[in-house]
Amino acid sequence: MSEHTAVRVSERTATHCPYCALQCATLLGRSPDGTLDVEPAPDFPVNRGGLCQKGWTAPALLDTPRRLRTPLVRGADGRQTPTDWDTALDTVADRLLRIRDEHGPDAVGVFGGGGLTNEKAYLLGKFARLALGTSQIDYNGRFCMSSAAAAGNAAFGTDRGLPFPVTDLGEAEVILLAGANPAETMPPLMRHLTRPDLIVVDPRRTRTAAAAALHLQPAPGTDLALALGLFHLAVTDGRLDKTYVDERTRGFDETWRRAVTWWPERVERVTGVPVADQRRAVRMLGDASRTHVLTGRGVEQHSKGTDTAAAFINLALALGLPGREGSGYGTLTGQGNGQGGREHGQKADQLPGYRLITDPGARARVAAVWGVDPATLPGPGRSAYELLDALGTDDGPRALLVLGSNPVVSAPNAAHVTRRLAALDLLVVADFVPSETAAMADVVLPVTQWAEEEGTMTNLEGRVLRRRRATPPPPGVRGDLELLHGLAVRLGEPPERYPTRPREVFDELRAASRGGIADYSGIDYDRLDAGEALHWPCPQPADGEPPHPGTPRLFLDRFAHPDGRARFAEVDHRDGADPPDAERPQYATTGRVLAQYQSGAQTRLVPELNEAAPEVFVQIHPDTAARARLTDGRLAVVRSAHGATVARVRLDGTLRPDTVFLPFHYGGDGRANLLTGPALDPRSRMPEFKVTAVRVEPWTEPG
Repeated sequence: MSEHTAVRVSERTATHCPYCALQCATLLGRSPDGTLDVEPAPDFPVNRGGLCQKGWTAPALLDTPRRLRTPLVRGADGRQTPTDWDTALDTVADRLLRIRDEHGPDAVGVFGGGGLTNEKAYLLGKFARLALGTSQIDYNGRFCMSSAAAAGNAAFGTDRGLPFPVTDLGEAEVILLAGANPAETMPPLMRHLTRPDLIVVDPRRTRTAAAAALHLQPAPGTDLALALGLFHLAVTDGRLDKTYVDERTRGFDETWRRAVTWWPERVERVTGVPVADQRRAVRMLGDASRTHVLTGRGVEQHSKGTDTAAAFINLALALGLPGREGSGYGTLTGQGNGQGGREHGQKADQLPGYRLITDPGARARVAAVWGVDPATLPGPGRSAYELLDALGTDDGPRALLVLGSNPVVSAPNAAHVTRRLAALDLLVVADFVPSETAAMADVVLPVTQWAEEEGTMTNLEGRVLRRRRATPPPPGVRGDLELLHGLAVRLGEPPERYPTRPREVFDELRAASRGGIADYSGIDYDRLDAGEALHWPCPQPADGEPPHPGTPRLFLDRFAHPDGRARFAEVDHRDGADPPDAERPQYATTGRVLAQYQSGAQTRLVPELNEAAPEVFVQIHPDTAARARLTDGRLAVVRSAHGATVARVRLDGTLRPDTVFLPFHYGGDGRANLLTGPALDPRSRMPEFKVTAVRVEPWTEPG
């Protein structure tokens, strides 16, 4: 089957939704008026014939009037003006060469995205390290999955969001969801969550919490204390699976010495969660025979996010869940390729196959595939926020190439990041819509969208999926692989080092990942196009052996550490970097709403979605609003130590009186991340998005 041969069902192209990590299966076809329309594939086990509002409206973005269709270069007058591709690429390459010659290779940075296909993420990491020779590459997935990944690697020896198929969740009796709101962020997942009793940990009474058998509503930033308390009760109330702990884990005694002081009454004082609810949660978890503990961004996007994720893993280990069929621990990956995007080299510390760039063996393996001396590969670079923070400084990058990201809106401490982007000598953005970051760029390169390209994605359960082209891109638009090839050749690289056909890139990715943690070497386009469900690791078999079937369930026999045992983590609660005080008495927490996605650069251009959620709001308890003289439906100013945002007041009596909520999908003065600060988790380098001290005041007309 050729690369551009689509798999068709009733004259429709079988592919996957462009949004979240569920990667719901869809069928694209032409309606009578010639426009592309979508329907859900009925037999894909993840979405089971369902789509959310974003999935149903995804084709509308393909022909949005604001689609980028020609390269733009900023002229001497400060305006972005249309040009041709050769001129744009020549401009970028010439300026990159001058900056590199004057300031060295690390004067050029690269910022990738968790929505890029596996092929793009792989080639972007290769381009950064070979064509640019820079260590300064990271991606927006650092803002999403890094804390869960760090905790999972430490506990299990590997990081795969769900180490079991999504369908296992539907057979569970009890599921604890900590900091996750799938009813709004990935609604088709709720089809698997109707049978189990849900325990939801969230400071807000979200749609998911409203569907729960038990809602634990801790103060923002206290999830770690709650997890320690639940672990304490699991041990003291006789729920500890001692045989499992003795045979399959290490480190319990040290972990228990920390948790022993977190008795239920202390946990209630810190978190606000009643003792009775803590005990009920542990009883529900312990009495069930098929149980899962799942975490999301709500407990991970903190300056202690890794420790918090580890504390929930500790609870799962104490109950004997990971590696037991029908039970387990997992994290709900967010972005469309948030799993594959963190495996193949666009992270600061990583090489393909989830290899560490500091490992001599990994460097030798990948360098051999690339045909270079391992000594020429740069070392680890700065993490995402640290990279953005260093832009335009004496020892930071002077140029930045951005693919698949909108950090003006999505990065923390957004006003500061915007100033740093403005300080660059060269900002290049590849996108298909005019995002806020693209509006700042010196060069904008228009690239293909999901339905216009081939490739692979890896969903939240580690299953590798085929993205298929259903329609050609508009004239003047190129794929990211073509973009990277064109730049690499202009920078002096051999053309054959940067293939432009996704199948060729994937075959090279397979070779580079072989023997790594995320081993894709036994997966190929033919197997995927034949409909095989292939989860990594899927190694290439020895000669004469049958193809590897993939690994839908990890850890059934052993964990990925050399001794085969999981690790408890010795963690303790600490306050966040920005606790409330008399001047800023409320906690602000940020998140998503049903009709928008990530920075909103895409979904704000879809009329149906923007009508459903047109502007930023600040959700606040009526009593808190009354004290602050706020009126429902009127504008307010939310102020932190880092900045201020303007949002419309939305009263909600289910919210904690000490907490306000803002969605982060909006630009301009409505950016929620104008409030968030620079604090980072010391291990994952995750920013603290989920808790910031704020004051909310009525908005007044300037002047």
